[in-house]
Order: sequence, then C-alpha cells, then structure tokens
Amino acid sequence: MNVKAFKSPNDFLDAVQDYLEVQEALNSLMLGLAFRLSQSAPRRRNRPFLAVVEDGGEVVGAAVMTPPRKLILYSHLADCQPMVRALWSALQGSRWTVPGVLGPAEAADAWAKLWEMENGRSPQPGMRQRVFELRQVRPLALPPGHLRLANADDFAQMVTWVKGFHEDAHLREELDALELLTRSKIVNDELFLWESEAGEVVTMAAKTRPTRHGIAVSLVYTPAEHRGCGYATACVATLSQQLLDDGYQFCTLFTDLSNPVSNHIYEKIGYTAVADFHEYYFD
Repeated sequence: MNVKAFKSPNDFLDAVQDYLEVQEALNSLMLGLAFRLSQSAPRRRNRPFLAVVEDGGEVVGAAVMTPPRKLILYSHLADCQPMVRALWSALQGSRWTVPGVLGPAEAADAWAKLWEMENGRSPQPGMRQRVFELRQVRPLALPPGHLRLANADDFAQMVTWVKGFHEDAHLREELDALELLTRSKIVNDELFLWESEAGEVVTMAAKTRPTRHGIAVSLVYTPAEHRGCGYATACVATLSQQLLDDGYQFCTLFTDLSNPVSNHIYEKIGYTAVADFHEYYFD
C-alpha cells in the first residue's frame, strides 16, 4: 500500500473528498476538519498531518491529525491492518508523534493493536462513541421556551458551561483553550441557548464542522440543576430543525456510549446510529 501525504488541505480534499463522501455522515468529523483547515491553514502554527492510503491506485483509507490532537482514521476495508501499518510506517518515517487515535471501531482497534505489538504494552482506552445522523426531526412536545444565539453578555457563563461539558466528557483542554473556543463560537454565531419561559438560560448547543451536505451539532450541555426537564431535547431538536431549514440535508453528532440518557434523547428527536467510534491514548 502507498501513503500520500499532503501539505495543502485543498490538495488532500481533491484526493479524498469523493471517497469520504460515500459515507459523508460517518466521515463528517474528518471532512469537517479538512474543510476548516482549508480555510485557516495559512494562519496555523502547527502543520497538520493529512494523508491518503492507496492500494493499486484506489483510495482505501485516510487520516488527519492537527497536533497536539489525536489522529483521526478512516477506511472502508473490513481488514484495516494493512492500511494502518502503511500509515504507521509513514508517520514513523516522518517522525510524527501520535498522542491518540479516534475512528470507526475497526480502524481505531487495528491501530491500537499495532501500537501494543510495537510497544509491548496496552494503550489507554478513551471514550466509546457513536456517530448519529438526522434527516428529519420527529414531532415532539417541548417545554416552553425558545432558542436564541449566545452573545457577548453570555460569555462568562458559557465558559463555565463549556468547561463543564469537557469535564463530563473527560476531554483534556486548558482553560485558555476553552475560553478561546467559547469566544470563537459566540463571535461566529455558532453557539445557541435554550431560554426557558421564565427567561433563564438552561441549555446550550453549537453547530460546527459543515460539510458539503451536512453539519454537526456539538457542545450539548445542561447544568445539573436544569437536567431532567426536557431542555436539552428542546434545544437540540429546535437547532437541528433550524439547520435543516437552512438547507443542510442532514445533521450529525457524536455521543458518549456510557451515557444512555443522552443517547435516548437524540434517538427520540430522530437521530439514527451510523457507526461506533473508538478512542485510544498512548503514553
């Protein structure tokens, strides 16, 4: 197998976009990251790793990594080991450090198995996730309230909530990065709040990573004192419908499989499971 690495996100997309879009919802993370890099690459401090794996001239896999974050993997092959070994050799040869991997279970598990063979010890399992897709919101009885954009006056409260989201999801981020993320979401009109009938903000959700036909919903968070009232359902359902009305063919989101409550909420709204993703961290 042959690995082609790209310096330009646009060149990477030219090589792999059609391949990834065969399962666009499943690959929304990798596609969304690549599209974002194509817009911000000239301003990035750390060069991303962008690679396509070919077998006999046919694309069989792809990978994206934005240091210091995890390597995102994908392959349609039932046996991912040859594709993973080719990528492993390319990364080792170029002296890239891979702190972790995330991808469909088959690809991520293949990488973890290879890492264990090469290092003589087991990697640290991360979150077991599931990617969902929605094309039509189901009719639901929602609690009174309305969806609105977050604004500058919400910043301090939203930083606390974004921090709470990352703590609940066991995600590793510094406070400065969380503040930057929150500010960016507010400035770019990507962070939405559910405001109760009493005028109290009770849940947040964000839109992110648009692809050619879809867009992701993320940062869904309700503080503990407001949970169990249907606010997250109302926020996500209303935002998802708004995104579909804006012209997107589908919405996607990732869930933590260890949280059956959130998985049930999304299924009630109309989200259907696409695939399981596995995450691993390496010393």
